[in-house]
Amino acid sequence: MRARWKSVTLTAVLAALASGAATWASATLVMRERQPPSLHSVVHEQLDLSAEQDRRLDAIEARFAARRPALEAEVRTANRELAAAIAASDGNTPQVQAAVDHFHAAMGDLQKATIAHVFEMRSVLTPAQAEVFDAAVVDALRADAG
Repeated sequence: MRARWKSVTLTAVLAALASGAATWASATLVMRERQPPSLHSVVHEQLDLSAEQDRRLDAIEARFAARRPALEAEVRTANRELAAAIAASDGNTPQVQAAVDHFHAAMGDLQKATIAHVFEMRSVLTPAQAEVFDAAVVDALRADAG
């Protein structure tokens, strides 16, 4: 009788693991299909760039890649300051508001730099390429908005 329960338990555990793996795999596939292609893939795979455009875009992307970590680090710093201010306060204090303002400024700086980067990339494209690029930007923003 005891061996039978072990068998039933083992079967149930294996079925649960298989079910979880299948759920994870299908959710990953669905999420991948719902997300628009990245701007990088649109630019480098769909726009048929000239060698000169490719060279210029690589330089633009390298400059932004060098700048972006500092902007993101400032957002994380501001977020930690906000967490600390909330933890140390018993309400919506001036310290909390200052931390919120810092967070908004850091996020704004990142967003402004990203938008400037997008338009700098766009300036390298032909009008027909820019049309495809613009549609990808709009799709990405709409996807993030839900």
